[in-house]
Amino acid sequence: MNLQRAFQRVYNVLLNSNVNTVAPVCGYTVRLKHTKEEINEHRAKVMAKGLPEKKPLPGVKSIILVASGKGGVGKTTTAVNLACAMKVIEPDKEIGLLDADVFGPSVPLMMNISGEPMLNDDNLIEPLLNYGVKCMSMGLLVSGENAVVWRGLMVMQALERLTRHVAWGPLDCLVVDTPPGTGDTHLSLAQNLPIDGAVVVTTPQSAALQVTKRGVNMFEKLKVPIVGMVENMSHAICSSCGTKNFVFGTDTQLTADQMGLEIIQSFEVDQNMSECINSGKPAIYALPDSTHAEKYRQLANKVFKYIENKENERAKAKE
Repeated sequence: MNLQRAFQRVYNVLLNSNVNTVAPVCGYTVRLKHTKEEINEHRAKVMAKGLPEKKPLPGVKSIILVASGKGGVGKTTTAVNLACAMKVIEPDKEIGLLDADVFGPSVPLMMNISGEPMLNDDNLIEPLLNYGVKCMSMGLLVSGENAVVWRGLMVMQALERLTRHVAWGPLDCLVVDTPPGTGDTHLSLAQNLPIDGAVVVTTPQSAALQVTKRGVNMFEKLKVPIVGMVENMSHAICSSCGTKNFVFGTDTQLTADQMGLEIIQSFEVDQNMSECINSGKPAIYALPDSTHAEKYRQLANKVFKYIENKENERAKAKE
C-alpha cells in the first residue's frame, strides 16, 4: 500500500468513526481517537520535559541580539557599528561580535577580517580581533566563493560551534548579528543562551514594518526583552537645499507606539555608509565626527545603560 492510500484510508475511517478505534496502516496500528484524559496526560508528559536549559557562555557577562524581520534594512551595519561604538566609549570593556547569519555572513567584510581562525590548547576557536572587538563568523570558516547549502540540523550544529566552541571570554558584552526572519537561529539562541535583550532594526517601508511586528511577536513568545527599535533610512537629505525627504514613509513611530517600543535611534540615508561597508572600516572609525558616528555612540550608551539596569535587577532579585 503506498503512503498516499494509507493516509487516505485513515482519513476515511476518521470521517466515519465516532468511537475509539484503531486502523492498520502499512503494517502498524494507528490509534485514531483518544479520551480527553489521555490527551491531558500526554501534554503533561511533553511539558515536563521542558525546554533546553539555558547555559551561559563561559566568561560572557551579557548577550545582546541585533535582529530584523526583513533583510536589507541595515541590521549587520547596526550590529558592527554598535559593537565598535561600545568599545570606543568604554575602552576598558571587552566586546565581542558574533555573526550568526550562517547563510549570508557579512561581518568579515564590514570588520575587515579574513583568514581561518586558530584553535587554542583547549581546542576552542580563537576569535579574530579587529578594532578591539573579538569577532567570529561562518564567513571565516567557509570560503567566500562557496555557498552554505545546509539543512536545519547542520545549521544548529554550526551555531553551536560558533557559540560554545569559541574562546569568547572574558567579555562584558557579546553582540550577536542574527539573520533576517524568525527561524531556527533565533529559536536556538533564545532557548539555549541567557539573552539580555534584542535590538530590533527596521526601515520605514510598510513591508519592513509589517515583518518587524512578526519579529517582535517572536521575541515576546520566546520571552526575550526588547531593548528598543533602530530605524535606518528614515529619510534622505537633499544635498542642495538640506530638505528632508521621507522617501520610504513615516510610519515607524506609529508602529513603535502600537508595539509599545521606543525608537532608541534613527539614521538617515548617507552614501558614505556604503563606502564604510565596502572598505571594511566602520563609520565609528572611518567618520568619527559624522552624525552617524555620534548616533552610534549614543546608541551604545543606551545599550550599556540597559545592561546596567538588567544587572541591577538581577542583583536585587538575589537579595
